[in-house]
Parts: sequence; C-alpha cells; structure tokens
Amino acid sequence: MRTYPELFRTPEFTPVFLLAALQVAAQTVAGLGLATLVFRSTGSAFLSALALFGPALAQMLGAATLLSAADRLPPRGALAGIALVFALCTAAQAVPGLPVGAVFLILLAQGLVGSVGGGVRYGLLGEILPREGHLLGRSVLNMAAGVCQIGGFATGGVLVATVSPRGALLIGAALHLVAAVLARCGLSPRVPRATGRASVAETWRTNALLWSDRVRRGVYIALWVPNGLIVGCESLFVPYAPERAGLLFACAALGMLAGDTVVGRFAPRGRSRRRRLAVALQALLAAPYLLFALRPGLPIAIVAVTVSAVGYGASLLHQERLMELVPDGLSGHALGLHTSGMLALQGLSAALAGAVAQLTSPATAMTLLAAASLAVTAGLVVTQGPSRSSGPRPSPRRDLPRAA
Repeated sequence: MRTYPELFRTPEFTPVFLLAALQVAAQTVAGLGLATLVFRSTGSAFLSALALFGPALAQMLGAATLLSAADRLPPRGALAGIALVFALCTAAQAVPGLPVGAVFLILLAQGLVGSVGGGVRYGLLGEILPREGHLLGRSVLNMAAGVCQIGGFATGGVLVATVSPRGALLIGAALHLVAAVLARCGLSPRVPRATGRASVAETWRTNALLWSDRVRRGVYIALWVPNGLIVGCESLFVPYAPERAGLLFACAALGMLAGDTVVGRFAPRGRSRRRRLAVALQALLAAPYLLFALRPGLPIAIVAVTVSAVGYGASLLHQERLMELVPDGLSGHALGLHTSGMLALQGLSAALAGAVAQLTSPATAMTLLAAASLAVTAGLVVTQGPSRSSGPRPSPRRDLPRAA
C-alpha cells in the first residue's frame, strides 16, 4: 500500500482519520485558550506551559495503571466515551472563576482517560490496515494532525484575541463532542483484541515485558525523549512571544506536516537507510533551537521553528520499527505505551522548560533543552548504532505472551 487512494479506499480508515483530526483540532484550540487564560491570571511561564501540556504528565500514571484496557475495550465505544469525557472536561475549564487548582485537577482527569485512547486508536488502525500500509496510514494521520494544528492554533489565536480564551475552550469542547458522535456513528462494532480483565497487575506485567528487550527499549527512548524535549521548547512560545504564540505553533505544525508527508511517501527502503534517516531528522529537530541562544526576532524564530518541526517525521520510522518488534495481540498496549510515554515526556519537558524559564529566560530554556535533545540522539546512535538495526528482525514472540 503506497498511494493515498488505496489508503482511503480501505474500509473505516476515513472515520478514524476524521476522528483523529477533530480531536487534534479540539485540543489545539482549547489548549491555546487555556494556556493564555492561565498566563493572564497568574503571569507564570511555568503554569502556562503546564496548562498547555499538563494532561501529558498524567499519561505516566495512566500508562502504569490503565493501559491493559487498550486491547480489552471495544474500540468504538471506548473512542466515543473518551471523546465525550474530553468534551465535558474542556467545557468545565471554561467556567468563570474556576480556581487554578481545579483547572489542573481536570487536566489530570483528561490525561488519565487519554492514556488509554492512544492505544485504542492505533490498535484499531493496526486492525484496519495491513502491516505494509501502517507507515503510510500513520503519516496521513500525522499530516492531518499538522493541518489541524495549523488551523487550530490559528483559530485559537483569533478566538483568544477577538472573543476570549474561554470562547476558545468552548469551541474545543464542541469539537470533542462532534468527535464522540463520529466515533459512535462512523465506526463498526468490533470485539476487543484481547480477552480477560484489565488490571493494574496486567498493565505492569506487559509494560515490564515490553521494556525488558534492549532493542525495543532503545526504540521507546528514541520515540519519547528527543522529541519530548523539543516539545518543551514549544511550550515556551506563549511567554517568548505572547501576542504571536499562535503563529509560532502554526509554523511548527506546518513543518511537522511537511516532514510527515515526505517520510510517509518517500522514505527509502531498507532498514539501515531508514535508521540513518531517523537519526538525521531527530538532529534536525533540535539544532534550529540552538539559535534561540541569540534571542532572535520573530522572523528568524519562525524559520527556526518551521525547519525544526520537519524532524518530527523521524517518529514515523521509529513507530514502524516498534510495530516490527511486538506481536499483533499486544499492538494496542505497545502503541499505547508509546503514546503515553511520549506525552508524559512532553509534559515533563514542558514543566522543566517552564521551571528553567522562570529562573533564566524562555530563550535560554529553549537552548538548553535543544542541546539536551541532541545529546540524547547522539547517545542513542552510540548505544544502538545504525548497523544494529540492519540484521535479522528479532522475534517479539520469544518473550511476549499471546493475548489471553
């Protein structure tokens, strides 16, 4: 499967595509509104960054306790229910006079629920698409995310400027509600991919097995840490350029869209060549942010942010590798662990970036996090090495149990 027409002719891919697009649009519009609302009320770069990426921190707790449900819930009902919960939580955040503490409690609830959503969605995508179509399918979902982030942040910026941050939150809640209806009406009923009862013990057991293999562990680190640190840089757009943060976010989404488009359609064949491309893209992701050491003006910042975000395309290649290393019966759990860990690292990086910015400046914090991202990427090259992924594919079935 190498073409877009083939992809969209696949039954049920279109509803999954639209569902993912709606949820990204809702999160970007509401996230920018909430971050602006918190920044205006507190004047804190730390709390503003945490408001934008705070739900991701709760993904760690959800990944440790709830993730076994990703393969044990009916996908249609789970996706509809998660979207409905997000709609209610987002609407609650728009209540006038809501204390900041209550805002973050709601964000915690969103993160816990969302920790299961990624595994359910991408596990369902694995059922809908053949294995050879997974890279193209994920690239199209990422492209949709990029387009919706561009539109979402642009729309959110307009709403914040012309209506109010609370207006942006209400629009986000409405989009989540539409996503819930689409999931309920657009997807076919399916049985869960695994049987048995979801539990904390089962979540811990499978997480430990997934993490125990050195090759898989390296892929997870590559998916989580370098990208997460750069998202920490992006979390400082509001304090760096309060009146132009929406433009910076939109440019980052544009760069991500370009990278995902190129990787999804034109990535070279051959595991070692793809590995080298992934390393180059992750280096590109971090390097432009070193320019922020010079505290550039808006035009240079826009170019740096746009070029950097092209490097997010590396994630598609790492995700493809991860899919090779886990059995189908645990694909939802494995992808859910990837999504939750990625978002958790993004939240931690946003909190770290905000804390460093409080002590120094947003530009200094961006520079330091970018340098750390480059260091992690270099460390992975040394410990994993491009040549290590060019040998025979390891069999994940040696150490992972079949779904019960």
